[in-house]
Amino acid sequence: MRIDQALVHAKSKLSTSQSDTIALDAELLLGFVLNKSRTYLYTWPETLLTEAQHTQYEQLLAQRLAGKPIAYLTGERAFFGLDLYVSEATLIPRPDTEILVETALEKMAIKNDQAWSFCDLGTGSGAIACALKHQQPNCDATAIDFSQAALEVAQKNAQRHQLCISFKQGDWFQPVIDQSFDLIVSNPPYIESEDPHLNQGDVRFEPETALVSGSDGLEDIRKLIFQAPMHLKANGWLILEHGYQQAKPVQALFQQAGFRHIETRQDYGHRPRITLGQM
Repeated sequence: MRIDQALVHAKSKLSTSQSDTIALDAELLLGFVLNKSRTYLYTWPETLLTEAQHTQYEQLLAQRLAGKPIAYLTGERAFFGLDLYVSEATLIPRPDTEILVETALEKMAIKNDQAWSFCDLGTGSGAIACALKHQQPNCDATAIDFSQAALEVAQKNAQRHQLCISFKQGDWFQPVIDQSFDLIVSNPPYIESEDPHLNQGDVRFEPETALVSGSDGLEDIRKLIFQAPMHLKANGWLILEHGYQQAKPVQALFQQAGFRHIETRQDYGHRPRITLGQM
């Protein structure tokens, strides 16, 4: 089968899927099988697939048809200009989380060339930590996750981009009990345990421990907000991602914990997604 024929076949096969990016899915998976760019697929459409390549492509299409995310099928996802490894032990980095990175960089810009430190809690694939360290190579970077499997992925990403990050395994602040930072960032679990969205889309395949946080979705966020002051330096910032419907309760928690300059920022869909505060 030729490349152009394989793409036509794939688009037809995926037409019954719930994906709204059928053509892109077909191209990304074929590019992954061939280890070629999407441009190559249209530059050399007459190229024949080997039997092994055709078999692998069919297997990937079947998994995509069943709803498995492209990122888990290819093992990669782009985030803040970095190509990152992902696995089923980690959340798939999403564009809206880039708002958190942009906000963190903005708040730390006041440091100029001065040394500053950050801690990324629940680092998962290491997306946030790697993006911050890549943008600010001179900062002191620490990243924590409870999952050893997730940390292994994060460490691979740091090595891939030659980033010096201190990775620690443990529950939230436990591995850094005696440390303090200029900045603490986190994209913690924030979905309610009974939320019907857990049975829809990509999240069906993502680790539940990285998604669910009690009956109101705020169990972990409460811990982070009330423990963070003990680990922030003077005038340090805490920046958290949360559900779009959680902005007001999260702001209230920041206030109760004694934070100043509390602010909520919108994601790319113009929904409240990031809340920050300064000690």
